[in-house]
Amino acid sequence: MTATAEKDMSRTAAKPRSVRKYSADISAVGEPFLWGLGGALALGIILIAGFLTLIFWNGVTTFWPKPVAVVTLNDGAKVAGEPFRAEVFRPDAAFLQALTPAQRAEVAADDGFVSRTMYRIGNYDLFGEDFRWVPETQKADVSYPENFFFFERQEWGAFVGTIAAVDLAGRKLEGPGIDLSLLHDEQEAARDRFERIREIERDEIGAINHYLNELRLDVRRAELRYGPDSPEVREAKAEAEARAAELQVEYRALAETASAIKAEDAQYRITLAAVDGQTKEMQLSQIVRFYAANDLSYFEKWGVYLSRWGEFLSEDPREANTEGGILPAIFGTVVMTLMMVIVVAPFGVITALYLREYAKQGRLVAIVRISVNNLAGVPSIVYGVFGVGFFAYTVGGGIDALFFPERLPSPTFGTGGILWSALTLALLTVPVVIVASEEALAAVPRSMREGSLACGASKWQTIKWIVLPRAMPGVMTGLILAMARGAGEVAPLMLVGVVKLAPELPVDGFFPYIHLERSFMHLGFHIFDVGFQSRNSEAGKPMVFVTTLLLLALIVLMNSSAIYIRNRLKKKFVGSQF
Repeated sequence: MTATAEKDMSRTAAKPRSVRKYSADISAVGEPFLWGLGGALALGIILIAGFLTLIFWNGVTTFWPKPVAVVTLNDGAKVAGEPFRAEVFRPDAAFLQALTPAQRAEVAADDGFVSRTMYRIGNYDLFGEDFRWVPETQKADVSYPENFFFFERQEWGAFVGTIAAVDLAGRKLEGPGIDLSLLHDEQEAARDRFERIREIERDEIGAINHYLNELRLDVRRAELRYGPDSPEVREAKAEAEARAAELQVEYRALAETASAIKAEDAQYRITLAAVDGQTKEMQLSQIVRFYAANDLSYFEKWGVYLSRWGEFLSEDPREANTEGGILPAIFGTVVMTLMMVIVVAPFGVITALYLREYAKQGRLVAIVRISVNNLAGVPSIVYGVFGVGFFAYTVGGGIDALFFPERLPSPTFGTGGILWSALTLALLTVPVVIVASEEALAAVPRSMREGSLACGASKWQTIKWIVLPRAMPGVMTGLILAMARGAGEVAPLMLVGVVKLAPELPVDGFFPYIHLERSFMHLGFHIFDVGFQSRNSEAGKPMVFVTTLLLLALIVLMNSSAIYIRNRLKKKFVGSQF
């Protein structure tokens, strides 16, 4: 072996062999992204489930009767009320200065925090507040006496206290020995009298006032048509006066009946005593519901709970909408949403049909599609401004001038109403229906169109019998999205018809029976009003949760009905699902 070869071998033996390492870019590996997407989905599901659980729990438990605690403070004063919620807070120097050295040491041991409980004390007409915070350091004793009652009143909210005396048309009962079963029976009879008085004053006397106003409008209509001094006007006045005289007789009879019931009702009174000794006397008919909060059996609690739910779903609101029912808001929400769907469905489908089936595809159609998509992003309050300016003032003002001149200057259609609200929300949601309908039409196979045309059908017959039926599931998807958005919108409705209180429903017994010009109540606006516009946000918080729960339930019910119809349509045309 040569020297050169030996030298090369020695170099090879001395130098270690390098090992090639292979590495992959993490961006080319799918697992991290898969875990990230799955985690994002799980987080979204957790957030939605938590939100729904919060709404459901607070809404369902709102009407459950709670015990009444009587708290004796260190200075001997007493506070009575339902425990509402508790929290910890960091007191200021003035608060700490009023504590004993032992209490200050206890606060220091808790890192400077103090627990406190909010009690719903009611009795707003006596105390000027509905709730009161009581720190734990001020509590000397907490008890739950059986003789304390929770009263729900027609006015002034709840009353927490005891029954001092009862006057049942001269039969006076006092002290703790009052027969509660007798009192419950008398209270129900008093509420029947109250409802009868309200029925006479609001419905029967209200009907007479309606007819009197119609007579006045008939005379005014004749004056505008024939002139103020014409024979037709004199004849109309004579007929109106004769009919008004008959109505006045009915009015006086009803007023006398209501006065007699009021006089009888005034003889049934109850005197309530607060925890500090103050008393409040009122008519027994002003008590909506009462119960011994600390002496209820399990079944009695369920009775109070279901009674409150029944009132909530079937009665008008009271006490600035923080108590009572929300029947007008339920009715207004459902009717307005259905009217919106009735309007938006044909306009959305017709527009999508023209853009997809008839319009020549080009720059103009592309601009129209871009404009439709951009309309979906316009703030809803802008639609409200357009609705009140165009629908109410322009269209409604024109309708008033043509068909209701005798009512001017008081507007009929020239102001906010449920009709204009439905049309405004239809404009708001029509882009969603157009886009969904276009996609549904595009999903219908072209071969079906060609087969129909080859069999001799016209273009419209093909659309009517082939394309539209198979695209209907997609159209229903658009309507479901429109209902979900429209039912929860509040901002535009505040300008075009929704009000705080509207006891008159858009449907009644007076011709033409359906009054689309009337203002209405809406569940979304009711939530805003109770939560942020009431005198006490804490008092309205339970109603906010239960109304939100009901609004979600209504949306789910309407959407479920639409989904059921869509699934039936899908089964009919299995081969062309969208």
